[in-house]
Formats: sequence, structure tokens, C-alpha cells
Amino acid sequence: MNQSSLSTKSHYPILDGLRGVAAIIVVTFHLTEPLGTGHLDILVNHGYLAVDFFFLLSGFVIGYAYDDRWQKMSVGTFLKRRIERLQPMVILGMTLGAVGFYFTDSTIWPLIHTVPLWKMLLVMLIGYTILPIPLSLDIRGWQEMHPLNSVGWSLFFEYIANILYAIGIRKLSKTALTILVLISAVALAHLAITSPNGDVSGGWTLNMEQLRIGFTRTMYPFFAGLLLSRVTKATRIKYAFLYCSLLLAIVLYMPRIGGAENLWMNGVYESICIIIIFPLIVYLGTSGTTQTQREYKICKFLGDISYPLYLVHYPIVYFYVAWISNHQGMTLAQAWPYALLILIVSILLAYISLKWYDEPLRRWLKNRRSSKTQ
Repeated sequence: MNQSSLSTKSHYPILDGLRGVAAIIVVTFHLTEPLGTGHLDILVNHGYLAVDFFFLLSGFVIGYAYDDRWQKMSVGTFLKRRIERLQPMVILGMTLGAVGFYFTDSTIWPLIHTVPLWKMLLVMLIGYTILPIPLSLDIRGWQEMHPLNSVGWSLFFEYIANILYAIGIRKLSKTALTILVLISAVALAHLAITSPNGDVSGGWTLNMEQLRIGFTRTMYPFFAGLLLSRVTKATRIKYAFLYCSLLLAIVLYMPRIGGAENLWMNGVYESICIIIIFPLIVYLGTSGTTQTQREYKICKFLGDISYPLYLVHYPIVYFYVAWISNHQGMTLAQAWPYALLILIVSILLAYISLKWYDEPLRRWLKNRRSSKTQ
């Protein structure tokens, strides 16, 4: 997902910026989620669709970056580069989750203070690999693949998509890839429209039902992004970052469609968003250029912090969720100053993590790999 490595190709700073906008919306979703009574009345109701947008962006960037490199690159080299890009922040995110685990005191997590230290450390070490834990190691009680940092589930599926691309799907012709994407789109729409909640939310539990959701949410957007990278012929669009950001925000902040009586309507909405609107946003993003140096710097900053923000915010959100649960009846008017503070702290922590940890470690790993190949 890092385009800074594409030294010989034109850069898409607007896509970087949009990834940052989506990451911030994810944080606002997680901050408003505990204030709702269920999936129908969360203020940022479709914020979880940002994950599907991330998958689409990732597929596009992977195709753009690597499709023409396979004559000189092995599958092992590709996977090493992806590990170098993704794993440092995974390790930091899981470590932060472990550090804060015993301090999130709340009745919604009665298991926490009964969990022995060795078990928590085992979960952390498994989390470092991004492999999902079995339900027998669910130390929080939410049936998460990664109970120390919930967002790890999407990185698990990101790796699966990268592996599928590397070992075979990269070889598909445009026609074959189009057929795969169309089949995946039908599967996604079927999931969204027929799901018990009328949405695609899910994928973070290691059982068959949730694995189906995770794979379905990954297959269409990631490989639609790959297809888009192969067929896109960008035009010139002014103010693309502004228009795309507004469209993305409207889509993700849209209230629930249809209500409890017509759940399928929300499924239709989410299908349209993922299958049509998200590719359109990415296409528009590739068609635009930053208008000023300031806009370029904003896009670069948002792109730089997007991945660290995604990995570091949830360990902080756990404290916020515990606080909300310990103060039943908390309203948005009462909670928003604390939510805003957590958003700001999360962005600062993401930037610090980027500059003091992620970038230096990735440079070291890259130099170490380069020295071995010389």
C-alpha cells in the first residue's frame, strides 16, 4: 500500500490522501460505535466499509507496483517486501494492545483480570505473526482473531490476498481476471443482501461463518483494484482530492438504509458502494493531480499516517470503550470531547510511530535485504 517505493513510475498522492481520510473515518466509527444500541443507530453507520476501500486501494497499488516486475522478482522476494511493509506496525500494534490489556477495567470484559500473563503473552506472540488465534485463546471475550488489537483481522486477509496474487492470480489475463471479479461481486452482493444484519460487517472471528465474510469482503475489492490498475486510462480532473474525499465521507457517514424492517435495502446500498462507488473514487483519484504544494503535503501526510493510525488507534479505543461501558447512558454530547481527544492522540501516536519506529525499521530491513543480494 506504500507508493513511495515506486521510484520509476508516476505517483498517486491523491490515493495516499484518500487512504488517510478513510483511516480517520475508521477511528471516528470506532469512537461512535459504543454509543449506539446496535448496528442500526451507530452515528458513523457505514464506517466499517473503509476496510473494503482499503482492500480496493491495496489491490490497485499492488498491481500498479508489481505487475511488470515478475520477470526479475520471485514470489519469495515479493512476500519479503510485503512483510517488510506490513509487519513492523503489526508488531507495534499488538505490543500496544498487550501493554494496555490489564488496564481496561470494565464489566464488558470480565475475563481480563482472570487471564494469566503467559496466556496474554502467547496471544501477543501469535498476533505478531498476524495468524488468527483459536477461540480457546479468546482472552477478551469478543471472539476476535486478535483480541489485543481487533483490526488485525483485516491484515490477515490482506496477506491472503497478497499470497493469492503472487502464486497465481497475477498470471490471469484481463478477461480471466474480469470473470473472477464479476463472480466475486455477485458473492459480495449476495452476502450483503441476505446477511442477518443486512450488511457486510464481520470477518474477525475464526469460524466458518466469519471466515466466509472475511474472504468475500477481500476477494472482490482487492482483485477489482488489481483489475482497475490494468485497465485504467486516467483523464484529467481538477480538485479530485476534494471531490473524492467528500464522496468517500458521504458514503461512509451515510445513516443506515431501510431500518430494521428492510435490512436488504442496506445490503443493496453497501453492495453499490463497494462494487461501483469505491472503484469510481479510486479511478477519479488516479485521474486527478494535487493543485497546490499544500494539497500535496496534506495528501502525503494523510497517506504516511494512514497505516500506523489504523494499527495504533484501537488499543487506545479499548480504554474509551471501557469508560463508556462504565458510564451507562453516556450521550454523544457528553462523550465527544473525549472522543476528539482520542482521535488527536491517535494521530499523534501514529506520526510518532511512523517517524521513530516504522520508517527507520523498514529502512534497516530494506538495506539488510539489499546487502544480501549484492
